[in-house]
Amino acid sequence: MSRSPARRVLIIVQNLPVPLDRRVWLECQALTAAGYQVSVICPKGPGDEARQEIDGVAIYKYAPAPEARGLLGFVVEFVYSWLRTAWLSTVVRRERGFDVIQACNPPDTYWLLALLWRLRRVRFVFDHHDLNPELFLSRFGHPTTPGARAQYAGLRWLERMTFRSAHRVISTNESYRQVAITRGGLPPEHVTVVRSGPDTSVMRPVYPPPSVRAGADHLLVYLGIMGPQDGVDQILAVMDELVHRRGRTGTRAVLLGFGDCLDDLRRECTARDLDGYVEFTGRADKAMIADHLSAADVGLGPDLQTPLNDVSTMNKTMEYMAYAVPSVAFDLVETRLSGGDTVLYVPSGDVLAFTDAVERLLDDDELRLDMALRARRRVAETLDWQPQSSAYVGVFDSLDGTTAPTRTPAPRPDPEPPTGRRFVDLDDEDELRRFALERSTPRAITRRSLRGQPAVTAPA
Repeated sequence: MSRSPARRVLIIVQNLPVPLDRRVWLECQALTAAGYQVSVICPKGPGDEARQEIDGVAIYKYAPAPEARGLLGFVVEFVYSWLRTAWLSTVVRRERGFDVIQACNPPDTYWLLALLWRLRRVRFVFDHHDLNPELFLSRFGHPTTPGARAQYAGLRWLERMTFRSAHRVISTNESYRQVAITRGGLPPEHVTVVRSGPDTSVMRPVYPPPSVRAGADHLLVYLGIMGPQDGVDQILAVMDELVHRRGRTGTRAVLLGFGDCLDDLRRECTARDLDGYVEFTGRADKAMIADHLSAADVGLGPDLQTPLNDVSTMNKTMEYMAYAVPSVAFDLVETRLSGGDTVLYVPSGDVLAFTDAVERLLDDDELRLDMALRARRRVAETLDWQPQSSAYVGVFDSLDGTTAPTRTPAPRPDPEPPTGRRFVDLDDEDELRRFALERSTPRAITRRSLRGQPAVTAPA
């Protein structure tokens, strides 16, 4: 469907660079496929250029603020990022123009920039990723001192102003939508749920190199941010129990990602004498994610039950499912809605129960196989990004006050696996079952065939 070039969108992200932010990058691709011109402002990642153009999306990046420490540090970070974003928005306006600003939280500060641009008839879409008041409660508990009460009240005010300033709100799940309607006072027709489902045509098992398992009998994997609210220290406690108390020295855990707690976690890993059993990869690219999730026997969801986590969608759960990986997670409302019967749920904070569930999956091949196949089926049939992308683009289609067209998702091109890898044939049930159990390359496939050349059967 052709579209006037006047339909231009500027997306603002502060907490992750793009395209590393998977949800935002899928949104960018959905808009460009629908004929929109998309620009992005975000912080730089390591080694990033200040200007990039990827698949038609123009990305404007600024040097990130120093790591925040304490209240003053967060204030400095937010003010610095806001000012850098505001300046870059004038650059984007001059070079490419925009008719709509989409701001993704955290933080809830860009409503003011949207109000300033409203003077130039720019509309505002709020992509609601996090509940910042609940994040405060999860980290610090209910405020009891005057200072804490003031901070909490400030977060509630920023959230309220963001809702009031937005022409439309996009919520990541139904729990967040209810917050926008009840606490934000928005009409239901202005709040649309767009779940952060993976593109399962791309996120799918590949044949990983044997080096990923590093000789381990079983491989556990964590994928995600490592902040105070993410519970990654729970994984170290589980590995301590598995290795040092239950003698499962053939088990290895790989933790993919980064965050404020990464250095502390590394120190704790060393203190627990787990350096030979736990690997921290730091920032992981698509190929690394594909290799490790394809090789993993069990995915780990260590997020503890908090006011924020209980109602937040954990992308990692759906990403494990996309690679046919069963998982173990602490029992959270939205994790159950995503994972269904493809996850073993245990009481929040019960390390022994979590360890028991991991062992159950490692020791029961049939259970692990059954959950792996159900996981892939559920994510492809129920949680895939493609129908979500239609709802997302529909929000922008409706901004001009006309009836949004009924969109049929655009055909997806045949995906390419990461360089040097080959997708597992999801239509070959026997091979998929074998792979889900062994997580390995079949003997008939050699490095030569993985590069797209004819397969050569390995010698017996």
